[in-house]
Amino acid sequence: MDNILFAKERKIVREIAAKYYNTAMSGENLEKARLFRAVNNKKMIRPVVLIDEIPWFELNIDGCLDCACEDPELRKLESHFRYWLARHKYFGCDLFLNPVFLVTKQVSVSGLGVETEERVVETNKNNYIKAHQYFDMLKTEEDLDKLKYQTVTYNEEPTKKSFEFAADIIGDIMPVKLTGLSCDNGLGHALWDVVARLRGVENMLMDFAERPEFMHKTARKMTDILIDRIRQIEEKGLLGVEQTYIHCTPALTDCLERPGDFDDIKLNNIWGRAVAQIFGSVSKEMHDEFDITYSSEAMEPFGMVYYGCCEPLDDRIDILKKIKNLSKVSITPWADINRAAEIIGGDYVVAAKPNPANVSTGFDEDVIRKELKEIVDAVKRNNCSCDIVLKDISTVAGKPDNLIKWAQIAMETVNDY
Repeated sequence: MDNILFAKERKIVREIAAKYYNTAMSGENLEKARLFRAVNNKKMIRPVVLIDEIPWFELNIDGCLDCACEDPELRKLESHFRYWLARHKYFGCDLFLNPVFLVTKQVSVSGLGVETEERVVETNKNNYIKAHQYFDMLKTEEDLDKLKYQTVTYNEEPTKKSFEFAADIIGDIMPVKLTGLSCDNGLGHALWDVVARLRGVENMLMDFAERPEFMHKTARKMTDILIDRIRQIEEKGLLGVEQTYIHCTPALTDCLERPGDFDDIKLNNIWGRAVAQIFGSVSKEMHDEFDITYSSEAMEPFGMVYYGCCEPLDDRIDILKKIKNLSKVSITPWADINRAAEIIGGDYVVAAKPNPANVSTGFDEDVIRKELKEIVDAVKRNNCSCDIVLKDISTVAGKPDNLIKWAQIAMETVNDY
């Protein structure tokens, strides 16, 4: 690329970065940080609302996502700011824009020794959500023996190059900071998600009943591998303390100890996250035996822990209490929010997940208002702190207004809190 074109594209990035930073430094945006902290400190002012895991391939409203830059590195920066500003403009709700541009340390992790084999079916090539058929690669004890401990390598030179590039382009506009890994990129305990991709769901579920010893050996090996990987990340100074979000929910809090030296971050300074979505199909006792036992061990070093994703947990909050520093629990559309809020009370944050089908297949305002009001009433009645996150949105049927209207209704509901 010639110097004239690069200078032109550099100007484009700087202009959109300045727009982002001005928005991020506004009083309205900084107030969002206060709301986030209040929720996670369990001193909620009101529930906060977010929309995430969005079908962007249907949402290029007025060309808001169209990038002008051709240079690949400048295009990455432009795309980053465009996506955050588009979220903020059209369905921001309580979205907090971090006024610091973070460059994450680039890390390589060696393979497990067993690779996923699958067949993928897609309905839209632009949609990241696809159907997967996984083939069983962990059938026998011999297959388990193939699983290897992983080696973590810090790719320092490309990280330095990325940092210096961003600092040169926008460093006089906004702070640019180097950060490390978090539970959303390498530290989460999701062993059964991994095993599901190596085995297929039906094979796993059958073996919980028919080969429990084999499944315990699988869990033990996978958990040991994860714990060792986390140990390496911590020892090599690759942890990141700059956590604004933890899997689509607010992460800002005053409850985590902040080290004076941000290059010496430990696990007790950050959030951990565990999840076992497949256990939505098994008993509480089996969930306890095959996941909580291992999740408790993996999450023990973390300062705060968020548990759950799509699995309904309202009937098994008691077993989650075994997890040290448990701080937030996911309550999905398939859980009873009233029962969950009554049991949780002020002990943990309720991460409530409204049903994404309500914006995917149609739009019934009465249904949406009823669902959101039930959530807000339940947490208010039981003195819970709560964040409300509409996520897992595979489609809005080509109707961006579905998300825009949902955001408006949700904010009306929580502002009446």
